[in-house]
Amino acid sequence: MLDSQSKSDQEKFTLIGWKEWLVLPDLGIPALKVKIDTGARTSALHTFSLEEFTSKGRLMVRFGVHPFRKQTTVELFCEAPVVDQRVVKNSGGHSEMRYVIETNALLGTLLWPIKITLTNRDNMMFRMLLGRTALKDRFIIDPAKKYLTGRELEKSYSNFKKRNQQL
Repeated sequence: MLDSQSKSDQEKFTLIGWKEWLVLPDLGIPALKVKIDTGARTSALHTFSLEEFTSKGRLMVRFGVHPFRKQTTVELFCEAPVVDQRVVKNSGGHSEMRYVIETNALLGTLLWPIKITLTNRDNMMFRMLLGRTALKDRFIIDPAKKYLTGRELEKSYSNFKKRNQQL
């Protein structure tokens, strides 16, 4: 664990692996496989059909999410208020302007608010990165482990997939 902290300090952190299942309940996303990425400052979510609009004088975004890589049969559509727009440098070193939203995340039994940038991650292995700002003061990461909070969320889309296969 963390050598510089006492055992009681360490107990307030949840141990997670390098990839986990996460819920974004406010967006209606029942499960996403996320990469825990301490190299990324802000979390990033894969989106498509991103459009901005105004509701009651507030800037909002509407966007789609494909929760599975290389699979477009499951589409979820979300709306959220924009809390910021910022230039983000991606892993390839390219800069792009991104919308930033704030929403609750549920990982294991911990529910907390996080900021997420919205971008197209079609060519990436994970639909979402959970960045170090969201991880800070909550988790200890074991890079040799995965799914330490469980794999039950993996089944979240089974009914949806069965319905689509019958069509």
